[in-house]
Amino acid sequence: MVKLEEHKYYTYDRQIERMPLASNVYLPLIQHLGKACIPQVKIGDYVLTGQKIASIDAKVYSPIHASISGKVSAIADYPHPVLGRCRAIAIESDGRDELSTASRTPSTIARPDELTAEQIRDIVLESGIVGLGGAGFPTHIKLNPSKTVSHLIINGAECEPYLTSDYRLMVEKTREIVLGIDLVARCLGVKYVYIAIEDNKPLAIEAFRSMNSERLTVNGERLTVDSCVNRTHIHIQVVILKTEYPQGGEKQLIKKILDREVPRGGLPFDVGAVVHNVATCFAIYEAVYLNKPLYERVVTVTGSCLTSPRNLMVRLGTPIRDLIEFCGPLKDEPAKIIIGGPMMGIAQYTDKVPVIKTTSGVILMNKDEAKIFEEMPCIRCGSCIRNCPIGLMPCLINLASGKELWSFAKTYGALDCIECGCCNYVCPANRHLVQSIKRAKLEIGK
Repeated sequence: MVKLEEHKYYTYDRQIERMPLASNVYLPLIQHLGKACIPQVKIGDYVLTGQKIASIDAKVYSPIHASISGKVSAIADYPHPVLGRCRAIAIESDGRDELSTASRTPSTIARPDELTAEQIRDIVLESGIVGLGGAGFPTHIKLNPSKTVSHLIINGAECEPYLTSDYRLMVEKTREIVLGIDLVARCLGVKYVYIAIEDNKPLAIEAFRSMNSERLTVNGERLTVDSCVNRTHIHIQVVILKTEYPQGGEKQLIKKILDREVPRGGLPFDVGAVVHNVATCFAIYEAVYLNKPLYERVVTVTGSCLTSPRNLMVRLGTPIRDLIEFCGPLKDEPAKIIIGGPMMGIAQYTDKVPVIKTTSGVILMNKDEAKIFEEMPCIRCGSCIRNCPIGLMPCLINLASGKELWSFAKTYGALDCIECGCCNYVCPANRHLVQSIKRAKLEIGK
């Protein structure tokens, strides 16, 4: 674990604003971990907001929904923030933002508290919900574990610098997140729920603590947190964590809260735990209570180059250049644009890439902040080993990768690397450790 400069002050107190509709959106056919979807529309078709436009018959996938109403103008290769380029469905807006009602009938969601676990999972699947913390793993699969689970951890750590989208959701949408947590707990049949929040987010901590005394109104029905707890026989606890990086990793949260270690190559299921992001719980709430598929999300648009950094509710498929213009004008020409956080995010080669389901932030850095330092020989100091949150030896994996000894890289645990960037951050020789480990993982997978 390392202590980072947070840089959250740009947007820490900026309430979530709704981004104006884009004139054109580009919806990649893969915005999740798993199989790419197949278009269910063709060029020239008119689509409605929330209409399912792409899916596939596969075990691991998540369908794609239109984020605006309008005409399908193209189905072609477009820039992708993670893959470089990817096949996508382009929609030209008609300006009306007409909603689709075909996804589920109102009777299905009239009494969310009466839905079975299987019905909740089906709604989550049909709504196209994935892990919104960045991993993009289809949520319906995590709601149906293959092993008995007794503990649910809600990830509100948001340990990456600059990002405040989850923080603003926790402050502004506390009730909705709690109801989403209840739905997740009912699917998993868990007994204990922990809401993990770092101590640099006092307003979020207070918001969840106050829910024990405040009442909720949903579809005209009065509920309390206690009634949710009693209905599912669970105990909810807010856990305050020391601000460290990478606190928000699944394995790190499980170790910190439950004092259990996920075995090498294993999953949280193996130690009786499941971790869900707060934004994912909010999306589940909207899917079940509001009949709303995942076609928009909160994105932090920030950095020293912007005049007005903001937290925005953005329709998926919106090009990030639209977000930059909305938060402009630019004070400084950006030398680097990163999607995600500065530690685990990905630098972009164009501002034409669209917002996708896993886009938590857009960061603009000037030439001083984005300075690339010359790589020097390893001095064998051991800093990367001491600071690796999962106990790897990045310097040895880097050495094996440099000599293309992929079997040695695998032996040293390259596949277990979570690519958090701590080793790069602490290395006095400016070694490109994460980059070499990523290459090793790709070569091992061939």
